[in-house]
Amino acid sequence: MSAVPSVGVGTGALAGRVILIAGAGGGFGSAAAVACAEAGATVVLLGRKPRRLDRVYAAVEAAGPEPLLYPMDLEGATPDDYATLAERLQSELGRLDGVLYCAADFPGLTPFEHADPAAFARAVHVNLTAPAWLAQACLPLLRQRDDAALVFTVDDPERVGRAFWGGYGAAQHGLRGLIAALHDELARSPVRVSGLQPGPMRTALRARAFSLDEDGVAREPAVHATAAVELLSAAGVAHRGQVLALS
Repeated sequence: MSAVPSVGVGTGALAGRVILIAGAGGGFGSAAAVACAEAGATVVLLGRKPRRLDRVYAAVEAAGPEPLLYPMDLEGATPDDYATLAERLQSELGRLDGVLYCAADFPGLTPFEHADPAAFARAVHVNLTAPAWLAQACLPLLRQRDDAALVFTVDDPERVGRAFWGGYGAAQHGLRGLIAALHDELARSPVRVSGLQPGPMRTALRARAFSLDEDGVAREPAVHATAAVELLSAAGVAHRGQVLALS
C-alpha cells in the first residue's frame, strides 16, 4: 500500500449510488456524508447516537437525496446485527454501492501498564473487529454491483504506533493489514478495497490527544471529505488496494 495524491472528482460522481457510512455522527463521518450527498448519493447514516444522527440527517437531506438512518452501537453489535443491516439494505434499497467506515473509539493517551483492560479491548473491537464484521456482512450486496467500494478510514501509523496509543494504535495497524488482505482476496472482483488517511482534523477524537486551541495543523473535516467521495466513486479505481494519505 502506498500514499498517493488525490486527483479529485466532479459533481454527480456518486449519482444513483447507495453509500453506507459507519460513524456518520462523528466529525469526519458527518462531513463525508454531506459530501457524498452533494455528489448525488443516497446515504445511509449508521451511528450510535440518534440525536447526533438526526442533526447529520438534516444537513445531508439539504445537500442531496433523502438519507436513511440506521442507529447501531458498534461496541455491542453482533455478527447477526450486521447481517440484519445487510438484509434491511437489500429489502429497502435493493442495492449497496459503497461502505465508508469512519467509526472510531479512542479513550485517550494512557501508559500501557495503567490502561483499563476493558477500554483496550473496546478500542480494538470498534476500530478493527467491527469494520471486519461490517465488511463481511455487506460483501454479498457489494458483489452485485459492477463497481463497488469498501473504504476504511485509518490514522497515521507513524503517530499512533508510538507510546500511549494503546488499543487504538494496535487496531490501526491491524486495520491496514485487513485492507491489504481484503484487497488481495477481492482484487479480481467488482469490489474495490482502499484506505483513507485524512490529514489532522479538528474532531472530538483528536481533542483527546491534542489541545485544539494549540493544534495549529488541524483542519476542518470537510476539507478532506472530497477524498472519501473520490474513493467511493468510479475514480477510486486508481487507488485500489492503496491507502490515500492526505496532508
